[in-house]
Amino acid sequence: MAERAGSIASLGGRALPVTGADGAELRIDLSGADLGGAWVSVTWRDAGSGGIARALVSAVSGDGESVALVEEPLGGDAFAWTGRLPPGVAALRLSTLSRTNPFVLQDLAIRRRGRLGIVARAGARQPGLTAQAVYWRILGLKVRARGLIARALSHRAETGYATWIARFDRLTAAERARIRAEIAGWEAPPLVSVLMPVHDPDPRVLEAAIRSVRNQLYPAWELCIADDDSTNPRIARLIARHAAEESRIRSVRRSENGHIARATNDALTLASGTYTAFLDHDDLLSENALFEVARAIRTDPDLELIYSDEDKVDGRGRRFEPHFKSGYDRELLWAQNYVNHLCVVRTDTLRRLGGLRPGFEGSQDHDLLLRLTEGLAAERVRHIPKVLYHWRAAAGSGTFSDRALARAEAARLQALAEVAARRGARAERGAQGFNRLVRPLPEPPPLVSVVIPTRDRAELLGVVLDGLFARTDYPALEVVVVDNGSTEPAMRDLFARYGSEPRLRVLPAPGPFNFSELSNRGAAAARGTILLFLNNDIEVLEPGWLTELVSIASDPEIGAVGAKLLYPDGTIQHGGIVLGIGGIAGHSHLGLPGNEPGYFARMLLSQEVSAVTGACLSMRAEVFSEVGGFDAAHLAVAFNDVDLCLRIRAAGYRIVWTPQARLLHHESKSRGAEDTPEKRARFEAESRVMRERWEPVLRADPYYNPNLSRAAAHYRL
Repeated sequence: MAERAGSIASLGGRALPVTGADGAELRIDLSGADLGGAWVSVTWRDAGSGGIARALVSAVSGDGESVALVEEPLGGDAFAWTGRLPPGVAALRLSTLSRTNPFVLQDLAIRRRGRLGIVARAGARQPGLTAQAVYWRILGLKVRARGLIARALSHRAETGYATWIARFDRLTAAERARIRAEIAGWEAPPLVSVLMPVHDPDPRVLEAAIRSVRNQLYPAWELCIADDDSTNPRIARLIARHAAEESRIRSVRRSENGHIARATNDALTLASGTYTAFLDHDDLLSENALFEVARAIRTDPDLELIYSDEDKVDGRGRRFEPHFKSGYDRELLWAQNYVNHLCVVRTDTLRRLGGLRPGFEGSQDHDLLLRLTEGLAAERVRHIPKVLYHWRAAAGSGTFSDRALARAEAARLQALAEVAARRGARAERGAQGFNRLVRPLPEPPPLVSVVIPTRDRAELLGVVLDGLFARTDYPALEVVVVDNGSTEPAMRDLFARYGSEPRLRVLPAPGPFNFSELSNRGAAAARGTILLFLNNDIEVLEPGWLTELVSIASDPEIGAVGAKLLYPDGTIQHGGIVLGIGGIAGHSHLGLPGNEPGYFARMLLSQEVSAVTGACLSMRAEVFSEVGGFDAAHLAVAFNDVDLCLRIRAAGYRIVWTPQARLLHHESKSRGAEDTPEKRARFEAESRVMRERWEPVLRADPYYNPNLSRAAAHYRL
């Protein structure tokens, strides 16, 4: 790689050599800078990022080993990292996290930090940890003190939405100029048609909606308005005035009120753009909305569906209740229309589908999306993790769904029922009126081999076995208990009590505890076509839980399935695994009351996730064999489930978490806490394996919005 012309990186004002190319990989040479083991602050800008990390920044040693530097967004396009560089550091490397959204590095600066400054910064963030660090440093334990300081420096306080908007969602004059300059360099920018059905809104909110289109930074748009026989004469005059002032506005007036589907379809007849966006007559687009859409289209012209994050806006213009959405998630979309708004569809596809269907009013958008995405490859869908749409929640702008909720729910369920029937499944009304797709159980039901690694703790294992044999209604199961050297008399008594149970086998496996090895040995001995890895501290709550898991795991598209696990106090222990939490991975909605809906009802709905816990993990035996099982050599105890799931996803399968299978989890009581030097060393080694193997993936969980905090998976900013 040739050195870049012009410096974009500096140390104390001195230019540093940079090689590589923006958007792929850059390497900043630190040889001769004497930064090994130094405390520094690194700041940089990624033009157009909006505070969402698009590059993985790593400190690279002379021997090629690298350590990721977890950035902190400062606002706008700025990022920072403060900490101690590893001894022997030779370079900083910036690698792209997304092939579809490249980074543009500007103004990277490295500044040395003194000890007092570092301690003061750490103390402001985490005073308790910092005090411990100072204590251990006084005692001469430097390594422990450094680790505590690093933890304190990495603490990120959660913020409110108003603060987030001020830091990350306010375009400056310079940013507007940059966007306009980028657009000016495009050849044949794609035309986007904005469809707006109109029926008797407050003229003031209609005026604002139209203005939000006219004020777009992106110029290649047309606004197609269908007036659905509005009774207020001011509406027709307002539309006519805007059309006279702006040639990109086209309109048609219906002679009778036909509701939103027919009006939208009439607006579609006016559209000439390659892509079509939907805008309600009382909502607002952000000024960069169509620019972001067009940029996504230019990156991948084969996209069929594009959607963004959204929020609500009240009568005073105050923005609230943001929805920071998941990437494309078929399971979640079956249950709820999380995609709207902003929603953009290829125009030819929209016409081929017949547009919106009359009779599905209130859920017409959901019906369209279910038909559109049926059989659609995930690569043809793009989520833009920016708030580009403001949904009005004010008097005088109530939606059909607000006024006729029961009818909207019925329409939504009917839309899913049609899709489900083509899959041999059925649609049911789920919690809070959301949809639930119920897959069929194969006939005959496949044999499930439940693999339970254990050592002693008969009182726990007895509860598991009782739940499997007496309180589970699944008809075909065997239990393989992999006994890791139990010595307690109670375990012998327990096995003797179940001696006549033909569905139970005990597989002796003495030696050091290695969950991966024990699970692999149990899987090798299993006879079932479905494997269920289960901890020995799980308690069955409902009879149908296993049927739910097996019906999903039997789907050839699905690689693994996890359940909703609760602590004994009824709070959530496992709502799926989110990558990047705490550096590697963490449980979604940890500690939330078990009956709470969670973030936009996520804890009530089946959904795709990047991983599920090995405490209750079901999959087809052929999938387990295909990906090579658990990694017993490198991940004996921690993160083996995450690693397995990531390999399953890399093989092309989806991972599903379902709340319809609920179990009680006593949280690894037989294994104990990571509270000895040996256990902590093993945990650190396994963490290092995960970072080296999966770092770019860990930093970009497709099912967790990049605007949300990675301190914990509580879906907060």
